Amino acid sequence: MTRLGHVAVRVQDMERAKRFYEGLGLRLTWDAHDWAYMQSPDNGDGIALLSPAYRAAGPHFAFHFSDRAEVDAVHDRLAAQGHPVGPVHDHRDGTASFYLQDPEGNWLEVLYEPATGIPSNVGAAAIPAPAAKQAG
Repeated sequence: MTRLGHVAVRVQDMERAKRFYEGLGLRLTWDAHDWAYMQSPDNGDGIALLSPAYRAAGPHFAFHFSDRAEVDAVHDRLAAQGHPVGPVHDHRDGTASFYLQDPEGNWLEVLYEPATGIPSNVGAAAIPAPAAKQAG
């Protein structure tokens, strides 16, 4: 795992939420009719804002991985241990992920993030993912 990369929260007023997080210094990098993604320009950590209409996932936190094969390995290991996991999905932005619940019922996402970062759909340059720490 590279880092705890984002959290996703439900919001009732998308425009108000985007203004609030922009005021904290986050940058809007994805803006859809039912969700938005705000990122720190310094390290790429983010918050996904989910409108009431968003149904693909609910509130969750996400561990980001810099190697796509690691996501598959974690998925396969959890499934082999009998832990319920959703399928791995390749997303249109070059990421891939799956969802699961921890033993306490909290939702989380295991996400592959390319080293070049998560592309933006609002015309801004992607914020590169932090470099993985080298073993030393």
